[in-house]
Amino acid sequence: MEVHQVKAKQGLQWIMSGFYLFRMAPAAWILLTFTLVLIAMSLALVPLLGQFVFTLISPVFLAGLMLGCKALEQGEKLDLSYLFIAFKTNSAPLITIGGIYLIGQVLIVGIVMLIGGTVMVDMLLYGKRVDESELMGVMSSMMTASLIAISLSIPLIMAAWFSPLLVIFHNVPPIQAMKKSFFACLRNFVPFQLYGIVIIILAIIAIIPYGLGLFILTPTIFASIYVSYKDIFLAEPIMMKNSETNPIKEKVSWENTEKIPDQSEEDIVKCAQCSIQIPKNEAINVDDKFFCSDEHRRQYQEDKS
Repeated sequence: MEVHQVKAKQGLQWIMSGFYLFRMAPAAWILLTFTLVLIAMSLALVPLLGQFVFTLISPVFLAGLMLGCKALEQGEKLDLSYLFIAFKTNSAPLITIGGIYLIGQVLIVGIVMLIGGTVMVDMLLYGKRVDESELMGVMSSMMTASLIAISLSIPLIMAAWFSPLLVIFHNVPPIQAMKKSFFACLRNFVPFQLYGIVIIILAIIAIIPYGLGLFILTPTIFASIYVSYKDIFLAEPIMMKNSETNPIKEKVSWENTEKIPDQSEEDIVKCAQCSIQIPKNEAINVDDKFFCSDEHRRQYQEDKS
């Protein structure tokens, strides 16, 4: 599976296209997000163990949301069932990804506590007061520990970013999926920098109106993960299909948003790999089988070989 390097401006395009997917079913997205937050808050009521459990199963939830994005792209209806759908298919490898991520988090916390020392741990966990003479030392340790935590967390996030999608869409083994995800993010570090900066700015804006903006931003971020996956691994934009009658292929790109008008049924074919319907004159024809992209043609041939 080839990893494509994209232009820096695509970092902003991922967010714009993610918002486009949100607008396709805003009520469903808000319901999905609210349910996920409710699950996280309920598990958080269980001291320590609840957070561990949520970290373990969070890749399964993310994979389900990605399947929901694909369903939206193909003109299907998005509903609450997509949040749990991945538990029925690839739950074991997805939970493995969550377990590796959890171990990484625990190790990072351990390193931070080791660097910060017992005084910092007592102050943060138990609210212990420190003397002015100790305060400067504690603040210095906290600064160092924070920088190290950020430096170690970024590679961990990079490894987890695309891995659920590679598992759910391509059946890639968990460790291999995390490696591919890490190097895909590393190769596209510049667009991800722009993406991160814009997300931080939007998060600040979303928090201002009593946090209500997060009900829009959070689904947009989820959808943008799917868009970035298609851009980097499949080298194709999102392609929307009208849920009624004939399909419409809609390319959401930086330069423009183009709708190809309805075509007759004989001009429409189905991709043999992903089953998306596309205009026949734009499909790749190999032995009377049609494909929406060269990447899907290769995947189909590899699966059959």
